[in-house]
Amino acid sequence: MTLATVPASLNLIAAETPLIDVRAPVEFVQGRLPGAVNLPLMVDEERHQVGIAYKQHGQQAAIRLGERLVSGDTKRSRVDAWQAYVASHPNAIIYCFRGGLRSQLAQQWLAEAGVSRPRIDGGWKALRLRLCQRIDEAASQPMLVVAGLTGCAKTTLINQLSNGIDLEAFANHKGSAFGRQPEEPATQIDFEHALAKRLIGLPGKLVIEDESRQIGNANIPLAFWHALQRAPRIRIEMPLDWRLEQLRRDYIEALEQSYTVRYGQQEGWQRMRVQLANALERLAKRLGNARLQRLQRLQDMAFDAHARGNIQAHEAWLAPLLTEYYDPLYRHHLEKHKDSRPVELHVGDWDSCLEAAKQWSI
Repeated sequence: MTLATVPASLNLIAAETPLIDVRAPVEFVQGRLPGAVNLPLMVDEERHQVGIAYKQHGQQAAIRLGERLVSGDTKRSRVDAWQAYVASHPNAIIYCFRGGLRSQLAQQWLAEAGVSRPRIDGGWKALRLRLCQRIDEAASQPMLVVAGLTGCAKTTLINQLSNGIDLEAFANHKGSAFGRQPEEPATQIDFEHALAKRLIGLPGKLVIEDESRQIGNANIPLAFWHALQRAPRIRIEMPLDWRLEQLRRDYIEALEQSYTVRYGQQEGWQRMRVQLANALERLAKRLGNARLQRLQRLQDMAFDAHARGNIQAHEAWLAPLLTEYYDPLYRHHLEKHKDSRPVELHVGDWDSCLEAAKQWSI
């Protein structure tokens, strides 16, 4: 029986091709290909047992054990799951880690059930290599960095542009101590794959927010990061009251809504409150004990007022957090690197910076 393959091409990702990942769940959680659903040939425990057999007795013994573990009703349920997915996604393609035994076996079992679908030649590993190469290639593209103090809505500006790269969205983290979201931050692999997918359709100029190299659990790939450090930038300058309103929307209102959607109103409220309290605590060494305790009292009072309907009360702790911590830290960074700082093409308010980014992008 001839089992068809397709090349590990970025076109699969660009076309948002439905993908069936037959690796074990533990592998899938560590990093998947964009557009993939996990319908494993073997679950984690089965894979573990087969791995032991392979190490101790070789490939054939591992294959025989796998055939015993995944047989009968278990085999039928796995094939049924693949068939059901292909029925609703007729152009689906199969992959495993290297495009080897597991994806071939899934193909074979599907073919025996009357369904013919190809697998990715080289599997997850080959297509991941292409995705990582795309990020490295992007390091040579023209870049513009959007900088500014905390609360200047840099991410919002980025998302107004057709060539904007929202690194925080790919990391599922807003990039500061207060940036954690209800969902888990992206793994390094998923972050890289999401970034590469976005870059596939952007061969020209790129506009990217000024970020630390680490965003949540993810690190910006090194070549791409170095290119960002060299890139010219524009800097947004907005007054404190404007930035406080922006922070309240992003870090309080939007966060409360996200937690409520995920956990319900009561549990979502408690989880949000714990998260923001923990975020302050993580800054303890930098804030100092006296300042930390003052901000914690203000935060507790703000939550009590918030519970009574006054969400603006959060500005009482957000304002000193900006003026006493984030703003001095940012200005110190600018001063420290003033001799090596990349050229600033424009400094102005949010609207003028948006226009400057649009003009640069032409």
